Amino acid sequence: MSSATYAVRDSVTMLRRNLRRMARYPSMTLMLVGQPLLFLLLFVYVFGATMGAGLPGAPAGGRGGYLTFITPGILMMTVASVSIGTAVLVATDMNNGIVDRFRTMAVAKVSVLSGHVLGAMIQTAFALVVVVGVALLIGLDSGASVAQWAGLAALLVLVSLAMTWFAVALGLASPDPETASNLPTIFVVLPFVGSGFVPVASMPAGLRWFAEHQPFTPIMDAFRGLLAGSPSGPAVLWAVGWCVAIGSAGYGWSRRLFRTRAAR
Repeated sequence: MSSATYAVRDSVTMLRRNLRRMARYPSMTLMLVGQPLLFLLLFVYVFGATMGAGLPGAPAGGRGGYLTFITPGILMMTVASVSIGTAVLVATDMNNGIVDRFRTMAVAKVSVLSGHVLGAMIQTAFALVVVVGVALLIGLDSGASVAQWAGLAALLVLVSLAMTWFAVALGLASPDPETASNLPTIFVVLPFVGSGFVPVASMPAGLRWFAEHQPFTPIMDAFRGLLAGSPSGPAVLWAVGWCVAIGSAGYGWSRRLFRTRAAR
């Protein structure tokens, strides 16, 4: 059996371990899914009429228009929320001695991290399906074709993979699970300081510059274009570029930390 085959086999074993842990503690998954759903319902039904009326070209009281506008931000927030849970799980493994035990066993080292990544990807996919389903139920208006829905799904997978590897690195870099639960919070905040909930043009000059140049804005713009059925090529290219940059940085950082740092 080749080393690659061993790595795949061990990664599947680690994935099963993470799925069993998710099944044993469903409250964490429910909380990670519940937070973006709460924001979706809160913004649409509490603020939607007023916020929607302020959108360019929207009719007065455009709650439905605001739902369509903020859904990309909620999708980005969903991915970020699950990444917090991943960072906590990685930090917990680094602190409870299980990684020490894995180091003494004939286990492919890469599988310890890839098991977390695969588990998080499944958890993120479940959360995104629930969020999109609820958005459609309450009136999300999408003009996307089947190909554009497929493109949106592919971009969501790429974003999730990039964010998950960066969250794994944050979990490895954290001294304890409590710190790991706080570090990725910035990912939940960034959609607010971007095009997630209000048009970037409505922001003050300095904040607008930041919003236009931070990585989440082109990603959310690409989501918005695909959902509307009129994707912007530059936004999609920028989104893919940021995902590759974030994912590559997270993967390289994770590998280095796992290789060089002793379990704590």
